[in-house]
Amino acid sequence: MLLSNRIYLDHAATTPMLPEAIAAMADGLARWANPSSPHAEGRAARAALEDARARIKAALGWKHDLIFTSGASEALAIALGRAKAGPRFISAVEHDAVRRAAPDAGILPVDADGIADLAAIAGDRPLVAVQVVNNETGVIQPPIGDQLWLADAAQAAGKLALPDADFVTISAHKLGGPPGIGVLLIRDLATLNASGGQEQGYRAGTENLPAALGFAAALEAAQPWMDRAAKLRARLDSAIEAAGGIIVAKDSPRLPTIASYRMPGVAATAQLIRFDLAGIAVSAGSACSSGSLKPSHVLAAMGWDETTAREVVRVSFGPSTTSDEIDRFVAEWTRIAESARSRAA
Repeated sequence: MLLSNRIYLDHAATTPMLPEAIAAMADGLARWANPSSPHAEGRAARAALEDARARIKAALGWKHDLIFTSGASEALAIALGRAKAGPRFISAVEHDAVRRAAPDAGILPVDADGIADLAAIAGDRPLVAVQVVNNETGVIQPPIGDQLWLADAAQAAGKLALPDADFVTISAHKLGGPPGIGVLLIRDLATLNASGGQEQGYRAGTENLPAALGFAAALEAAQPWMDRAAKLRARLDSAIEAAGGIIVAKDSPRLPTIASYRMPGVAATAQLIRFDLAGIAVSAGSACSSGSLKPSHVLAAMGWDETTAREVVRVSFGPSTTSDEIDRFVAEWTRIAESARSRAA
């Protein structure tokens, strides 16, 4: 349960589990048998797991293979490490999980709007990792064309249609499911080297049946809300600009649920403290790096200098976000900005 009287605007980091997902997980916890066991209890668990797999694929509109993982980070590591492909290329604004999984990959630069430049792709049958939606700015990348494509859809799944990619990674906790489970969607298993173990030999480890059931239930329970999110974000964009803030990637196509804003003259770390004391949860960049002192590699790739990049915070919505919460955030933003301007005068 969220803390009372607080405003949670960090849904891109993780979003609260839907009641349907919690109930499905509780049911799964009662099915304690190992899905790989041959006895009746194990077979029953296997049937439930395969039913969850089929339901997730149906909800996502995916007709090919699905491998359960511990989350999008593991799914990315599997694809980048074991795809039957040539050189790896990643966009300069990929999530840190991609950068860790492919430290020697070629880097595809982005323009000031955060859109990847694919001109540097070369080699025989390259694997190209370009996300669907950037986790810091909300920028939506266009399809990459005929390359072997690994698409990080952690922020897009459940909000946008899946991309026509060869590999797609998704994390349940970004869309109302439980933490600790994700999927790697694979168009053709022949493009991935097997490793042995469970999941048809492509991922070792006992399958997390309760989480799989919660994942399926979250996808099935989700209601359309992107139109409402777009109105909320438009309201927020206008108010931030009126208060002297700067919208990151304002002219780019952006997912309605994520936005980043610069407050000139006020460090993001100071902003986060002020917002938190006021009962508002936001972040500076991704959850993986928000607590670090490093400036955002995403903003640096888009041409922001270190000083201005350190003045940016991310705001992200969930299905429960209201216009009143947006207005309360704007009021606090305005107080912080005006206080900073008064001290500088």
